[in-house]
Amino acid sequence: MRPLHIALAALVAAVWGVNFVVIEVGLGHFPPLLFSALRFLVAALPAVFFVGRPKVAWKWIVGVGLVLGVAKFGLLFIGMDRGMPAGLSSLVLQVQAVFTALFAAVALGERPGGARMLGMGIALAGIGVAAVDEGASGPVLAFVLVIAAAACWGVSNVLTRKAAPPDSLNFMVWVSAVPVLPLLGLSLLFEGWDRDADALAALDWSGIGIIVYVAWITTVFGFGAWGFLLRHHPASSVAPFTLLVPVFGMSSAALFLGESVSPLRWCAAALLVGGVALTSLAGTRRTRTAGGPDGDPAPEREPEPNPAPSPART
Repeated sequence: MRPLHIALAALVAAVWGVNFVVIEVGLGHFPPLLFSALRFLVAALPAVFFVGRPKVAWKWIVGVGLVLGVAKFGLLFIGMDRGMPAGLSSLVLQVQAVFTALFAAVALGERPGGARMLGMGIALAGIGVAAVDEGASGPVLAFVLVIAAAACWGVSNVLTRKAAPPDSLNFMVWVSAVPVLPLLGLSLLFEGWDRDADALAALDWSGIGIIVYVAWITTVFGFGAWGFLLRHHPASSVAPFTLLVPVFGMSSAALFLGESVSPLRWCAAALLVGGVALTSLAGTRRTRTAGGPDGDPAPEREPEPNPAPSPART
């Protein structure tokens, strides 16, 4: 990669890592489901009028929009609203790589090799250490909600790979349009009209800046830049930069929010980042159950390492 592209990849990782701090601050302005709905509304409008028509079938846009936008982000924002620290959230969400590998094995016939299995085990050990640390100092339910968000992210990654969008920015903008109404409906149902109305009535420049950051900077710029990098370089060259996201997330949370990082949390970070690195970059073997056009089993092959799912979706 050229130095300018390396700098761009590092910048995107920093933007996504700091995003967890911005979310934490934003939850002081908005209820979590309303906050998520506003994020997708601003990400989708007016961008949908400039990116052109969707380039994949609507079933993929709707499916990813519901799983990623409603389920994953709804659970993440609620978990953080209930006390999950921003820095720890940026770390724990990376277990999505393990869920992606597991779901891909079931849905896509990808058989993880020994290195990938080892990576998954190391990452899960990191989650266990993080759970012990959080269980001793924070709400366990919030931790579980973020784990569930990571699982939903894994499902959406598999759906995205099935969709194989030729234009990642176009796809993400249209996906962002799907969750707006469901999230608004859930917010009215569970958070209440009065709470939503009070949050919108109190909207100030700080709240507007937060929405702009999580919508345009992390989603539109972040995903567009990431797609640009993947179009110009092998996924195996770009994917390792995702491992910088929890580094920026935890350090920015410590710097701006005063979050402490215990020795156990550092241990969890080392295990999880190392495990995710192995899980994301190790090769897999794809098995085909249906075989070729004549029904004969196709020979197994070793594809290139799978691209790490983009944390632009955080």
